[in-house]
Amino acid sequence: MEALIERLEQAVIRLEKVSMKMQASNGMTNGDCVNGIDGGLSQCVEAFDLLLTGPVSDYLKNSRAIGDVVEKHAEMVSKALQFQRIFLKMATAHQEPAKAEMCDLLKPISDHIQEIQNFRERNRGSSLFNHLSAVSESISALGWVAVNQKPGQYVKEMNDAATFYTNRVLKDYKETDRRHVEWVRSYLSIWTELQSFIKLHHTAGLVWSKTGPIAPPSFLDPAPSAPCPIPPPPPGPPPVFTDDDPQSQTGSTEAQHSALFAQLNRGMDITKGLKHVSDDLKTHKNHSLRGPPNSSLAKSRNAGAGGAPRAAPQKRPPLLELEGKKWRVEHFEQKHDLVIEETELKQVVYVFGCNNSTVQIKGKINSIIIDNCKKLGLVFENVVGIVEIINSNSIQLQVLGKVPTISINKTEGCQVYLSKDSINCDIVSAKSSEMNILIPEGDDYKEFPVPEQFKTLWDGSRLVTEPTEIAG
Repeated sequence: MEALIERLEQAVIRLEKVSMKMQASNGMTNGDCVNGIDGGLSQCVEAFDLLLTGPVSDYLKNSRAIGDVVEKHAEMVSKALQFQRIFLKMATAHQEPAKAEMCDLLKPISDHIQEIQNFRERNRGSSLFNHLSAVSESISALGWVAVNQKPGQYVKEMNDAATFYTNRVLKDYKETDRRHVEWVRSYLSIWTELQSFIKLHHTAGLVWSKTGPIAPPSFLDPAPSAPCPIPPPPPGPPPVFTDDDPQSQTGSTEAQHSALFAQLNRGMDITKGLKHVSDDLKTHKNHSLRGPPNSSLAKSRNAGAGGAPRAAPQKRPPLLELEGKKWRVEHFEQKHDLVIEETELKQVVYVFGCNNSTVQIKGKINSIIIDNCKKLGLVFENVVGIVEIINSNSIQLQVLGKVPTISINKTEGCQVYLSKDSINCDIVSAKSSEMNILIPEGDDYKEFPVPEQFKTLWDGSRLVTEPTEIAG
């Protein structure tokens, strides 16, 4: 019997140890500290790790399969996501800092976003430019940590921006190369999974710890997060006296105090030492003494502004050349005699950064892209694919032959002159304004505005959208 009781006691001791370990483990997964020691990752960071090992890992694998600039771009994205993981881990153990410190904390992530976007700009001539654009237009989704309300909706908007370019990738490679199709699927899944992650852990904004210390100025070099009290600072250096005799200095200080109190005790007689100011020296009675308000301050500001002029933006050399199957027309200013004559059906024309210029394209080509141009005129004969206008202002487009589709996106001011053979083309617009389509009538054109304002109604089974009357 005694042996049985002893065995039962040992079993109870083992069960108590197991229970204590399970309680400690649960406390650690909730981001708490056990006995002052940070025992493990929070549920938030563990969920983010699933994002990194799942969609992000697939995206890296598919990017390596394509190679070239797509692979390099993917490595940058992976590094930016790793930095966000460090930021989230820091937030689970620290309280939210002030806004000024928050900007410093977000700077590493912001720098990575800028690096990714600059990489796209440096490789505009790449045949994989649509891949780079899809990433660059959506990588700002990593800024959700600074969105106080509905960060998931912000990520969704960035995902929609990527879809605009991934649709082009699918159009180009859907029937020829499945690697690019898998690349699109894996990349878009990063942002859909991130939306689910935010909805589960940070629905109304980034959740900070309620009990930890204030977040350090930089999450790359965080302060110790253990709840141990900070030791007091060492005592300051002993006072340094300029006089050799400390009693003489003490005596002089007491003498100064005595003189001060003696003057205060004079009462109304203390003003007898002030000089009388005559009326001709008073500014409120002599208007000639008045000057412009804050004139000295304005002069100092003007002098400061003039002393440090801003550097003028560097102008890039103009370019008109055939690179493989792509005609590149870039950075022309005040040039109205640009002509592309020797064209083929498989060639595309890419016009970028041209201002106050005119381009004429002869023959039949595959497609035309106008990107980041102002006051540009484009005249072409026949296009078998699509004509796209992106991020531009004051564009005039004239079709002499046929074109099946014209796309206008993020553009202010666009006049499209259609020919009789192209009046049945599809015109797709998004986030654009001041668009007009001119239809030929005899020897002249009749102008029709493209609606910008819409009304959406629920008909019982689906949403029905139609232009409002005020939009024309």
